[in-house]
Amino acid sequence: MDRIGWLIVGVIGGFVAAHQLNKTPQGRQFFSDVDSKAREFGSAVVEGYKAREAELRAAVAEAEDVIADLKRK
Repeated sequence: MDRIGWLIVGVIGGFVAAHQLNKTPQGRQFFSDVDSKAREFGSAVVEGYKAREAELRAAVAEAEDVIADLKRK
């Protein structure tokens, strides 16, 4: 229980510190940079996921075609 209390205190302290830092121009710029990098990373993950999904769907479709051809023989 004691560790959970310290975790909660740490999280709250972090939010308070971030809020105070965000009040300065440098802090706003820092958080803006972090936000844009996080969005870029998220977009790259989504793009990679969609590309891999398309590859797998194409492979499944090709396998289904081969199976269908084998059944006809």
